[in-house]
Amino acid sequence: MSQKALLALCVALILPVASYFLVKGISADTLHMPKHFYAEDTKDTLINGKLHSDTIWHQVANFELTNQLGQKVRMDDMRGKIIIANYFFTRCPSICPALTRNMKMIQDGLKLRDITKRIDTTFVQLLSFSVDPERDSVPVLKAYADRNGVNHDMWWMLTGPKKTIYDYALNELKLGLQDGGQVDSAFIHTEKFIMIDKRGVIRGYYNGLDNASLSKLAEDLTLLMLEKDKGEKSPILAKLLGLWPVYLIAIVILAVFVRITRKPNKKQSNA
Repeated sequence: MSQKALLALCVALILPVASYFLVKGISADTLHMPKHFYAEDTKDTLINGKLHSDTIWHQVANFELTNQLGQKVRMDDMRGKIIIANYFFTRCPSICPALTRNMKMIQDGLKLRDITKRIDTTFVQLLSFSVDPERDSVPVLKAYADRNGVNHDMWWMLTGPKKTIYDYALNELKLGLQDGGQVDSAFIHTEKFIMIDKRGVIRGYYNGLDNASLSKLAEDLTLLMLEKDKGEKSPILAKLLGLWPVYLIAIVILAVFVRITRKPNKKQSNA
């Protein structure tokens, strides 16, 4: 084996491991993940004699509503997905058409990203809650969704009991706190987009009419796609661990090669 081949072998052994720790270091030190909202409690755990405190964040509760296809939709069935939600109604003449266009832009961006296979977008769900559910029946929502190019798998428009929808906005999504207490409990009309992570924790509020805020939403969504739960093994590390027999064999071959090449040349020793 030549010196070039030896160098190539060393690179093949070291580069994957070095890359993993580099990515891990960058993820831990430089990425600023979207913040959590609404701490509810703390949990103390003793690990190796040291006390660790973890914050228990508000987790949105379950609901059951109906989407534009007439299907029952439950929040509990969407655990493990990132959710982007907003409130609207189909007869709205003011902000809702712009909110729908901007949600459509998010939908199309996710579909494009899904096609390129750069990031898995199959666990992102868009939700639009109707604040006028008496008029926004399933057929009305379906017609509105079709007019606006809604992907019926990725984006659900929801109707159901008005009390359920309004209580969820105020008590679970905390829209009153974000809008400075100005939300009308009799008729909710807000421009906010809300992002909820895979565990059901609110991670961001964004102005659905503002381009800078929507850019921040896109950035935070990408970060949440990369986020992993505590204790979850990195997929990169898992792949490296799965190749340990290959690395072990390569290391043995490398050690044997180094030992052989270090033996003195007989012709040189007899000279």
